[in-house]
Amino acid sequence: MTQDQGKGTLEEMSLWDHLDALRAVLIKMIVVLVVATCVLFVFMPQIFDNVILAPCRGDFILYRVFEKITAGLPFVPDFSTQGFQVHLINIQLASQFFIHMSSAFWFALVLTFPVLLYLLWTFVSPALYPNEKRGFEIAFGLGLVMFLLGVMVGYFIVFPITLRFLADYHVSQMVPNQISLDSYMDTFLMMIFIMGLVFELPLLAWVLGKFGILHRDFFKKYRRHAVVVLLVLAAVITPTGDPFTLAIVFMPIYILYELSALLVKPQQDSDA
Repeated sequence: MTQDQGKGTLEEMSLWDHLDALRAVLIKMIVVLVVATCVLFVFMPQIFDNVILAPCRGDFILYRVFEKITAGLPFVPDFSTQGFQVHLINIQLASQFFIHMSSAFWFALVLTFPVLLYLLWTFVSPALYPNEKRGFEIAFGLGLVMFLLGVMVGYFIVFPITLRFLADYHVSQMVPNQISLDSYMDTFLMMIFIMGLVFELPLLAWVLGKFGILHRDFFKKYRRHAVVVLLVLAAVITPTGDPFTLAIVFMPIYILYELSALLVKPQQDSDA
């Protein structure tokens, strides 16, 4: 199949045919998202108790892992899970209802993201040549996997560490912490979404490398600078001062840096 044959069907379609095809795809995407949102809305109380609010309890999986690890390291303070509990309060009348709806939507968006991408791909792919399709398939696949990995790192590592520190931090013992549900959800969604975006850096590096804008020599030249910047970033994310938790956050981000370097070509290869 030649490139001209690959676009033959596309060229036969009129503008209105394209708009009809796009409308059909958008309707399917909306239906999938609405159905998933409705289903999750029903189960959202269970999801809140077992997923969203799980880091508020001392038996969260990360806390138990840290407790076992630090128990065997004499130079690291013990990480205790006993007695840790974050109690949330609601200070606005309609907050719980709106958070219920918005959480169902965001969870549905994340869970149906692969399906939505596939539906969008069915509209875009006829306009591409076979070699272009392969490139876009790699980009879509890598972007999806890395985003989901970022979300998992944000949920299982970054957010619980941040919550643990901020919930126990006091500028004065005379000022008790009373954390609102809105504040908790804003931080929860923001940190997990940011980590999802951070994990897209290898994809961005790969795309820039394909266009000849970024080369592997850049990562080699600025590696020392990157280590300092990433350490500062990890310290901002987890301002505990504990080297163990700092390393836990720093290592995934640094691995992303090295992965980005591997995905782009050296200067001499790209210029050949």
